[in-house]
Amino acid sequence: MGLGVWSAATANDLHQAMTRIRLLAYVILDGTLIPIDRVHDHKPYYSGKHRRHGMNVQVIVDAARRLVWASAAIPGSAHDPTAARTHGIIAALTNADVMTFADKAYQGVGGSVRTRSSGTDTGRSCRAGRRP
Repeated sequence: MGLGVWSAATANDLHQAMTRIRLLAYVILDGTLIPIDRVHDHKPYYSGKHRRHGMNVQVIVDAARRLVWASAAIPGSAHDPTAARTHGIIAALTNADVMTFADKAYQGVGGSVRTRSSGTDTGRSCRAGRRP
């Protein structure tokens, strides 16, 4: 898909994107690190998770994984939940009452964002059935 098609298919700002997002059954929220060359004041741009310099971009995609909206880039040291809150994404999705799925990085952000629970815990204790 060419860049011109992406630009035409995506909203310019989050408010405009919410008009389309409200019509969807659910959306997927994720962050990505876009690598950059090292800059003079490199500390805010260094991502310890990826062990490189970059810019954090938050994206919202639909069920078919088509891009609905992409945020402006912020320094790569920002974690995904912080970046999402900075752009007002969590609040906007919650106010629109849109079911949102995200990876474990977003655990605990609340609102309408749902993440996979950790492990394969079925609700039973690990020690269930064992003798003391």
